[in-house]
Amino acid sequence: MRVLYLLNISNPDRLSADSGWIFADLLAPALADAGAEVTVAAPAAAGDTRCGFHQTKVPGTKYRARFSADIDGLVALIRAEKPDVVVANQIEEAPAIRTALLEAGSNALLAGYCHYLPFSFSGGGQLLLDPSLNDVGLGRPVLLAFAAGLAACDRVMVHSSTAASWVSAATARMTVDLGDRLRVVPAPRDERLVRDPVTVPRRQDAAAIGVYNHRLYAHYGTERFVRLARDMVASGAVHLRVMDLFGRRRAARTGLDGSPERMRDQLAALPHVQVVSDRGDRVRYRNLLADARFGIAPFRPGCPWSMSVIDCQGMGLPVIAPRLGWLAEHIDPELCFTTPAEAVSLAERLATDDEFHAVHAKRAHASTADFAPALVAARYLEALS
Repeated sequence: MRVLYLLNISNPDRLSADSGWIFADLLAPALADAGAEVTVAAPAAAGDTRCGFHQTKVPGTKYRARFSADIDGLVALIRAEKPDVVVANQIEEAPAIRTALLEAGSNALLAGYCHYLPFSFSGGGQLLLDPSLNDVGLGRPVLLAFAAGLAACDRVMVHSSTAASWVSAATARMTVDLGDRLRVVPAPRDERLVRDPVTVPRRQDAAAIGVYNHRLYAHYGTERFVRLARDMVASGAVHLRVMDLFGRRRAARTGLDGSPERMRDQLAALPHVQVVSDRGDRVRYRNLLADARFGIAPFRPGCPWSMSVIDCQGMGLPVIAPRLGWLAEHIDPELCFTTPAEAVSLAERLATDDEFHAVHAKRAHASTADFAPALVAARYLEALS
């Protein structure tokens, strides 16, 4: 099977902060191991030396990535690669890709991967636009483009059961019938970030560290985390380590959304809160996770998946989470909270109760076993068959 993987990269200056690129970098070699021929078309190469690479331009903004497809370039690429399958990691591009397949005379299967959903649902079932894609009222055009992309695909892949139910509900409202085209295929874990918690000694010399390793956008609910952080460190039993995953961002990105920089400064000003950078180095990132006691999930309402949560769990770190979205599906119910007081209580218990921590560290580690790259690649190829 010849697979052409079309990958949008939002932050080429810091690839380690782009979960779509990490996913492709882990998945492409696993697909090659399974016998597929993979070419990645992206602004930066992903995979290993067995994987082909076609360099594409960096979209100036997240909206250009959705509304400015180069059909001429796609036609030329399809004719050159002669794929059996084209994977669109940016669903909104699928109609343009379908047009290019038609013009190129290709009968390749078109598969869309819903790496990001431009909507979520309230507890009452109301469809909510993602605020990060709603500048100057663009949220509804993005949603309609997303629906058009789904309609153009032969296969639609989503990360989780939660994402599948949301996509099904949203498309039903927009009269897009997915039929039997929808598949659940989770993202692969990073095997460099896997550690048996049984082998980890208990630190006795310092306060327990809770790690928050998510992008600091406002739409991730970071303002709620800032408020929670104040409460969580108040007793002194817990200190917090916050990852600054972006570093210095391009002006085109900060101009659209400067919230990561604002949130970073607010968190850095709090006592017992350490803001650190992995500098784009996965070894350093692993080391920053390694001596933490537990992780904290984001407050992002439209959360169909979180690679950062999987990173923590693979390292044997229990993750506490608000009871919403995919988090409520995946996180152990004992570690889900509704109120800030419940979150603080869970953090302090994980910090001080060794037996409770050990049980949940083991469960967290085990919860990622099905996300090994070889297993995910097999599910991916099954979805494309």
